Amino acid sequence: MLHFLHHFPRSGFARTSLVLRSASTKASTPLAAAHLLYDKQYINGKWVPSSNKDSFIDVTDSNTGEIFATVADGTAVDTEQAIIAASNAFHSWSNLSLLERKRYIQQILEEYEKVKPDIANALTKELGAPQEFAKNVHSELYPSYSRQYLSIVDEYEWVEELDDISLVVKEPIGVVGAITPWNWPLNQIACKMVPALLAGCTFVLKPSEVTPINAYLLTEAVHASGLPPGVFNMVCGTGPKVGEVLATHPLVDMVSFTGSTGVGKHLHMLGSSTVKRVRSELGGRSAIVVLPDATAEQIEMMATHVLGNSGQSCDALGRMLAPASRYEEIVQIARDAFEKVQVVEASNEAAKTGDIGPVASRTQYDKIRSYIQKGIEEGARLVTGGLEAPLNTPTSGYFIKPTIFADAHNDMTVVRDEIFGPVLCIIPYESEEEAIDIANDTIYGLSNAVIGANQEHAMKIASRLRSGQVHVNTLSRGPTSPFGGYKQSGDGREVGTYGLEEFLQIKSIHRPKPAVK
Repeated sequence: MLHFLHHFPRSGFARTSLVLRSASTKASTPLAAAHLLYDKQYINGKWVPSSNKDSFIDVTDSNTGEIFATVADGTAVDTEQAIIAASNAFHSWSNLSLLERKRYIQQILEEYEKVKPDIANALTKELGAPQEFAKNVHSELYPSYSRQYLSIVDEYEWVEELDDISLVVKEPIGVVGAITPWNWPLNQIACKMVPALLAGCTFVLKPSEVTPINAYLLTEAVHASGLPPGVFNMVCGTGPKVGEVLATHPLVDMVSFTGSTGVGKHLHMLGSSTVKRVRSELGGRSAIVVLPDATAEQIEMMATHVLGNSGQSCDALGRMLAPASRYEEIVQIARDAFEKVQVVEASNEAAKTGDIGPVASRTQYDKIRSYIQKGIEEGARLVTGGLEAPLNTPTSGYFIKPTIFADAHNDMTVVRDEIFGPVLCIIPYESEEEAIDIANDTIYGLSNAVIGANQEHAMKIASRLRSGQVHVNTLSRGPTSPFGGYKQSGDGREVGTYGLEEFLQIKSIHRPKPAVK
């Protein structure tokens, strides 16, 4: 912790670059050249000091383990101020026309383009995303979802005439508290913020304290857009100090949460005290069912899915179910695919598409390594990867080798638990019925996949898998297809029309039946 940071005066934006290796003090100072301080919260259209002025949260560079930024450590007082601001703004915002709300979202989008390069740079550090991945994937998600929802709301049926007496009207639910994760930060902010604001809701964001810089930069774009005060608020802090206030406060009408199943259960319990809507997108332990006629290309494609974002995705396909008749062949195909992938520093400009960076934090690094050790202890066969550091990576960074365990089964901890890292467990099966049983034998139900030469047969297998989505011979998904899970993977849906409707209430209006002429 750099204890002197809070002595610097603040005005305007929350961001100040405290230069350690550069003479520049501009806001656009490259992140590699400065320690960044964001010591304020964004409440009611202003950057305001946190009520906890002497406490901060350090943000670590995943590549080196060094602190590169410091952010505000929000409190219950900060959160309540943000909630009150959102509540006060709700009436005027919800009564604006859809066209007017769209104009504000479009203006935020224009301002976002100005900070997008800084966001991509920030994500190479706070998340460890390689430069190309941060630039072309992570930082593009906010504008992508903004454009999608700007189109969807024009076509949406806001009022349905059931008959000549009753109407069904879709109205904004009210104040939304959004709690977003560290692994796909802008993706999850966009999936909540954009449809909520377009629906007419007001918004309080609690971004992850592990990867908060991208959220601060987005908030700068919101501020510059001229969005009316109180419509969007951001409080950076920890779950107990900020998230739990959102879940229990009577002025919050809905909590939208993405994160672990354990925290999601806790928030559902807290939200029940005010009977607010709690929508959650939680963990997963997704399986690939490799049918006996699957091709080598299909196997390689699906095996490496778990490596995307360094394995830090809730829908990562971390279990591969392989027919016993082809088991060793499939293990070898997966091994060859994994060993082609390089683990690189996120700032490495020579990194290729498909290379992966470090995992986001020391906590995550230690957790993944403990699972790898547990897999070895439980008797799974280590095929590739393991506990050794990848070649040519800083020893102080959070780098994990892509790892495969064979001879795994569902009783093993490394198979049952969500690892959230670049680890694949390959499980043999004797029959398709057994494969379906193994795939469904989990508390989770977020995603699964099926691969095989016979598309029609693969679709029949997919229909029996208990999950919110199933990939059949592809990793693509339609841009407006709903995303969410069964069982303990959550109860909400994001993306497209289904995502918009999460932020709406249904009102029936009844009127006299027209007189018969």
